[in-house]
Amino acid sequence: HAACPCEGGGSGHEPAHAGFVGPGMLTAAVSGDVFASPPVDSILAAIRAVTGTMGCLLIIKNYTGDRLNFGLAAEQAKSEGYKIEMVIVGDDCALPPPRGIAGRRGLAGTILVHKVAGAAADAGLSLADVAAEAKHASEAVGTMGVALSVCT
Repeated sequence: HAACPCEGGGSGHEPAHAGFVGPGMLTAAVSGDVFASPPVDSILAAIRAVTGTMGCLLIIKNYTGDRLNFGLAAEQAKSEGYKIEMVIVGDDCALPPPRGIAGRRGLAGTILVHKVAGAAADAGLSLADVAAEAKHASEAVGTMGVALSVCT
């Protein structure tokens, strides 16, 4: 088993995460309700379902709910003996460099982090190396979101 990249978050932008599951990309995606992080139990179920001996990388966009719920699921999975790494993506370059606790949001640049992590996992890299490649990609990508009207 290769290290498995997993990602998730709210379903505000369908197909959001599920559209990126496949060879050389994500192994699993966990979606919550519209604009809401998935529950810890759902995230933990996905980790248990796909994590092999190499471990699991959680790719998380920088939103409070995602950080909390994926963080809690990761800690619980670690207590069960799973190898877990996390990379938090904050690619919103419309915001100033991180100040305080919120920081930049995770946006569309996260897809490139999926691809880098998926390719690294497919190449057989260790979990630590897959996480390092994903972290490097997340630090190198910038995205700016623009809307012409409010969301519904």
